[in-house]
Amino acid sequence: METTLEDRRALVCGSTQGIGRAAAVELASLGATVTLFARTESSLREVCSELPTPSGQAHDWLAADFADPASVRAAIGARIDDARPFHILVNNTGGPPGGPIADATPESFLAAFNQHLVNNQILVQALVPGFRREKYGRVINIISTSVKAPIPGLGVSNTIRGAVASWAKTLAGELAKDNITVNNVLPGFTDTARLEQLFRAKADKTGQTYEQVRDAAIAGIPAGRLGMPEEIAAAVAFLATPAAAYINGINVPVDGGRTQSL
Repeated sequence: METTLEDRRALVCGSTQGIGRAAAVELASLGATVTLFARTESSLREVCSELPTPSGQAHDWLAADFADPASVRAAIGARIDDARPFHILVNNTGGPPGGPIADATPESFLAAFNQHLVNNQILVQALVPGFRREKYGRVINIISTSVKAPIPGLGVSNTIRGAVASWAKTLAGELAKDNITVNNVLPGFTDTARLEQLFRAKADKTGQTYEQVRDAAIAGIPAGRLGMPEEIAAAVAFLATPAAAYINGINVPVDGGRTQSL
């Protein structure tokens, strides 16, 4: 089984913390040269300096605010180089604030749509020409198990994640002939700063303790624990390899068995 990523370049979004950072580390460990893409330059420098270099790779980074698609377009446009094409794109952006869907403002939907789907589209359009020339492309979207079963209290996120999943499925059919795959990884409850923030917000709203909210969530996971970012990253990395060339257009839950649907 061919899982090496030597001589491949990967662009990993939201890669200074949590699942994005873990994905960047895993791809680098398989030999990929990684370009980190996030908002904070100091964090990008720190993470870049810590990435593994088993093949002597020279990793680098890009900075842009994903709340501003124009800045994302400008940053990636300045980095595209026909002599050094990308082969892997990992779309990963922090989710919108929680709350009931009936309370969400129209503006919150538009902001989330821009941050997730519009930026994904910008990056795909920038990278696909290189994928086609190289006859190798992997688009991997880190979204949520909510595309299979909506998660209570995450109204805007449920809506936007579903839109991204449909976008990805459409794209998978269009690009497959060029040896480009498009797949979605669906993390379940994963031990990240984002999940802690959601649990604390629920605790504040319901009068429970953080520990009570966390324990109740874990009780619904057959594996009996939260996932770790590295476990999500392992799925991302496999989908990026040559071994996954015939896996296309699918949703891969990595959730300890929590999602109660096929």
